[in-house]
Amino acid sequence: MQFDIKLKSQDMYRFNMYQTYTGFHGWFSIIVSIIIFIVAGLTYGGLDITYTVLYIAFGIIFLLYMPVTLWLRSKSALAASEVLRGTLHYLVDEKGFTVSQGEESANLPWDQIYKMVATKSNVLVYSTRINAYIIPREQLGEQYKDLAKIANEKLPKHRVKMQ
Repeated sequence: MQFDIKLKSQDMYRFNMYQTYTGFHGWFSIIVSIIIFIVAGLTYGGLDITYTVLYIAFGIIFLLYMPVTLWLRSKSALAASEVLRGTLHYLVDEKGFTVSQGEESANLPWDQIYKMVATKSNVLVYSTRINAYIIPREQLGEQYKDLAKIANEKLPKHRVKMQ
């Protein structure tokens, strides 16, 4: 199967959000925010209102810092990379994935795929624990089902999370 992908900053953002909030840093920021909001609720009325407002402000900062940072990072990564801004051509066959753009191409054999994950918005083909090819599902369209079928046939069950 073959398809072309043109990444947008929102695709990069969704990938970064997935990476962050399925790992320690994302969960840590949420837990710290919840704790700060609980402390604000428990100290309301017992301390000066200024402290409660400060707790709430810090809770909001902890909650919003990561998504805002990831959005800015996604926009700058796309702006800085001519490769990511261009159209990427994917070929998926018996050997694995071949991604090409112009004269350049990269091969990722099936046995070197770390894992494949389908989120609501993207299909992520990981070459390592943190690096992945991002394939927006909306651009994949009906070919998603074919890709999921191939991935489930070629990869061990523990390395593929696609329906």
